[in-house]
Amino acid sequence: MISARQPLPEALAKMAILLRACGLTDASFALCDRADSVERIMLTEVVRAGTWRKLGDLQQTVAAFERALALEPANWSLYLDLADVRAEQGDFTSAVRLIDQGMRHQPTELSLRAAGAAYRARLTGSRADLSELVELAPNLPNDSYRDLLIDHACAGPALPAELVAAARRFQNR
Repeated sequence: MISARQPLPEALAKMAILLRACGLTDASFALCDRADSVERIMLTEVVRAGTWRKLGDLQQTVAAFERALALEPANWSLYLDLADVRAEQGDFTSAVRLIDQGMRHQPTELSLRAAGAAYRARLTGSRADLSELVELAPNLPNDSYRDLLIDHACAGPALPAELVAAARRFQNR
């Protein structure tokens, strides 16, 4: 039994993911708290963020990702996760800022580059950023994430219809 001895916080956090997947969110949070009593680690905060997100509480999701970033400030993936939540909240200024911070740690990461292009296109209506997203889109490994980024970007102000159509073509593949 995982809880009969002093388990590693990573093991407890992974078990909390399973509890969340089973709909046992209170038990998932309790296991995260137990993991923290052993040692505070980034993974536990990421699990909390995912659980809060599943419950629809984006403010708590943001708070958990921010705590995760405080524990691992060089983790580019956390900046992307937090930027995605900010975009979901409609805060594209913060999303762009977070992507820029993540790019300092992993400037060639495809997902960061694509999200940055999408969020800047949404925020500013930049033709160049939407063009960059169109260029990156075929290489994104997750179709649903690619489609979400395209939706965000294409809602930018005053973008040329032909460029929006070119981006939307990737959603129908």
